[in-house]
Formats: sequence, C-alpha cells, structure tokens
Amino acid sequence: MSRIGKKPVSLPTGVTASVSGQFVEVKGPKGTLSFTATDDVTITLKDNEITVTPRGMSKRARQQWGMSRTVVENLVTGVSEGFKKELEINGIGYRAQMQGNTLKLALGYSHDVLFDVPEGVTVTAPKQTVVIVEGIDKQLVGQVAANIREWRKPEPYKGKGIKYKDEYIFRKEGKKK
Repeated sequence: MSRIGKKPVSLPTGVTASVSGQFVEVKGPKGTLSFTATDDVTITLKDNEITVTPRGMSKRARQQWGMSRTVVENLVTGVSEGFKKELEINGIGYRAQMQGNTLKLALGYSHDVLFDVPEGVTVTAPKQTVVIVEGIDKQLVGQVAANIREWRKPEPYKGKGIKYKDEYIFRKEGKKK
C-alpha cells in the first residue's frame, strides 16, 4: 500500500484545480500547470482536495498511485510557491554571469561556456560564484540545474566545479611524498 498516495493534496488559497478524467489542470498566482495521469489511477476533486486512488491492486497501479499523487502535489506547490535550485561554483577563475537570456560560464576551458536558458525557467547570477535556477515546473528546474552542473562536476581532490548548495563533496587525500 502506498503511504504517500493515501494523503489527499489540499489546495491553498488562490489556487484552483480542475479534473476531467485523467487530466488535471492547476492554476495559481505563478501560472498554470497540467498533468495527464495513466489509466491505473483515478483522480477526484472534492472539498478543495485532490485525491488519487488506484484502480485495482496490480503492481503497476500501486506504483502509479504514489507517483501520481506526488506529481499533483508538485503542480500545486509550483503554481503557489515555485521551485528553486542554488548552484555554487568553486575554483580559481571559475565564474558565471548572465548576458540577456544566456548564462556565460568561465570554467577553466579555453573558451567560455554559453548556456541558453530554456522557456519557463529563470536563471540569475547574484554573485559570480552563485547561480540560482527558479521556475514553477519542478522537473524542468531540476533538469536545467543538472545541465548547468554537467559542464564541470565537482572533483574530489580540491572540490573545484559546480555543485548544488546543499551537496556534500566527499574529499580524497591525494598523493603523499
């Protein structure tokens, strides 16, 4: 049994939802998001709460139950509060700056890395060593942050590279003489 799937998703003030069959659309102060669930679950809207229940007890239905409920909760959170990922850049000469809709990264390569910011996400660089990715779609925010981090992952000896703010880099000792 899904423990997370049993909990209904409550709608905060200012957020409205409409459910038609497997399609859920959530509108809030930050925008509109939608989700189409699989046929393994039933989604109902009653008393400002969205409830997800499985159709049968097959393994796939139980898998989709918790996942669908979490996706619906992420829609509600996204349109009401939004999502945010912070990246830190460590290393001598490593820096970031915004130029219009492009993030310019100096990461020790012979050239600057130009990262085009996709639609639906805002990227800011308040300091040269901090990049903030914000948006209403949790999956898109996480994917953009991962794509930026991919250019120079943190290495374990000096800790140089792009890391998430709350990420811990396991450090290694290096050679002894």
